[in-house]
Amino acid sequence: MPIYWYFRYMSDIIKLLPDSVANQIAAGEVVQRPASVVKELLENAIDSGATQVQMIIKDAGKTLIQVIDNGKGMSDTDARMSFERHATSKINKAEDLFCILTKGFRGEALASIAAIAHIDLKTRLHDKELGVHIRMEGSQFIDQEPCATAEGTSMSVKNLFYNVPARRKFLKSDSVETKHIIDEFQRVALIHPEIGFSYYNNDDEIYHLERGTFRQRIVAVMGTAYNQKLVPVEEENNTIVKVSGFIGKPEFAKKTRGEQFFFVNGRFIKSNYLNHAVSAAYEELLAGDSYPSYFIHLEVDPSSIDINIHPTKTEIKFEDERSVYMIIKATVKQALSKYSVAPSLDFERETLFDNAPDLRVGDIIQAPKIKVDSSYNPFQERNPVQHKNVKQQWEELYKVPETIRSADSETMFQQKNEEATFVHQLRNKYIISSFGEGILIIDQHRAHKRILFEYFSDVLLNSKGVSQQILFPESIELNPADYELMKDLEGDFKNLGFDLTPFGKSTYVVNGLPADIKDSQPKELVEGLLEEFKMHQSEKLNRHENLAKSLANQTSIKSGQKLALEEMQMLVSELFLCEKPTVDPNGNTVLWNIDSNELMDKFE
Repeated sequence: MPIYWYFRYMSDIIKLLPDSVANQIAAGEVVQRPASVVKELLENAIDSGATQVQMIIKDAGKTLIQVIDNGKGMSDTDARMSFERHATSKINKAEDLFCILTKGFRGEALASIAAIAHIDLKTRLHDKELGVHIRMEGSQFIDQEPCATAEGTSMSVKNLFYNVPARRKFLKSDSVETKHIIDEFQRVALIHPEIGFSYYNNDDEIYHLERGTFRQRIVAVMGTAYNQKLVPVEEENNTIVKVSGFIGKPEFAKKTRGEQFFFVNGRFIKSNYLNHAVSAAYEELLAGDSYPSYFIHLEVDPSSIDINIHPTKTEIKFEDERSVYMIIKATVKQALSKYSVAPSLDFERETLFDNAPDLRVGDIIQAPKIKVDSSYNPFQERNPVQHKNVKQQWEELYKVPETIRSADSETMFQQKNEEATFVHQLRNKYIISSFGEGILIIDQHRAHKRILFEYFSDVLLNSKGVSQQILFPESIELNPADYELMKDLEGDFKNLGFDLTPFGKSTYVVNGLPADIKDSQPKELVEGLLEEFKMHQSEKLNRHENLAKSLANQTSIKSGQKLALEEMQMLVSELFLCEKPTVDPNGNTVLWNIDSNELMDKFE
């Protein structure tokens, strides 16, 4: 039946949705996870004029999200009206959207949150003796009554998504959701150093931030080590944008983007375009896979930006985006140069006489004396004991379970491992090995990553990591997000052979490392492993694959590393035992086989 016949003979079918359903739909845009509620409640507290804000979280926000402030509070009527859709004190007409300096203004957040949670609100104006207590469940008012409460507002959001089980089911683990909550807390707390913040997670105090300067707030949030990492940036004389804040020194760059913050008029934003401006200023100072830290605040005329282009208000549109880009790039570059962070090279200057001796008239120039070790013989065999120790170390390092040999690798590598005797290192990056009637060219870094990835995967699967105690245990102070991640991964770390014990609220003590890992610095290894793990979280890997891949990346030999003959032979031998010897864990090609026919074609 044609669809127009269907509509012709049906009664009217278009109707208005009930408010409760409309609010649940709106909540899908505003509230994606507990961290979304955290953002909205913290921003409301700041807009209230608070000087102290306390946040209490239980069960990663699924059981409770409570924000308490000492702001101006609300009257009984305002408290009730705040849960109505499109109810706001921030704007009266469309033109007001272009002169906004507050956080929230749409009037959708509280209505959306109330639609999918239990709400308990207590608030009191400063000049009133009593406040008001409001309780709601799924957009329905349950109770409103006068109450004795402190000045300001206390908003409790309980049982989030209780009436939308499908949404609740798709929430991640508590550690992941807690990390998102910490991210939102940091974004708000960083740019408001004039406000004191505290954050409690399951009754543990995670942050206690005193009021202070922007630099003090960065150090308090990110860790005391940041005090030595920061370089100030400032540009005040530009009519388009005022730039202030701090950037990280190049030597402290990381492999993840997690410590990059842009704020515009006190609001955290995301902008790949402006990120590129900062990265361009660091050009030739950083490796391609490293990212600098920065905490940059931009102050612009509110009428020159549009902050109403995204429901979460984390994206904005600049009127003159290109000029802002150039100003940021120039300001960051100037800061790097001013504080002698960026090297300045004059390629036109003659450097031949840089180390010339200080000579005076009449001085006699003496010919340089050369010391020769007459006992040195370049053809003498190395110390047999030293030779044996090196070989044993590499045999232990490359030990891979025999069970992971596959039919594919046996078909490809039919000759015995012992036959691959000829090896040669090219540019300290590639290993050339004879193979049958042809040759193999192997990328040493990728090959070692494949070997270690399969080995560590097997160790995690069978929980058979062996720990080697270190002589002097090392303490590692982690930021709250990394500390929560470490608590979640602690069991897996122990299965790999790490001996770790928590100490205090943000510290782990490393007592031992996996016995298979040689010559690693405990602090650098653990911190690097966490960074690698975070970097791969966006990939569709299970946690064991992620950890094995991250640890393989951290401990594998690198391109440019000189290898001894025994090391190369062992590398080739262990690669042949891998299940997937042709690609590394990232899917990159490990080896290139040139058979005899290809060789003969080149010489015909």
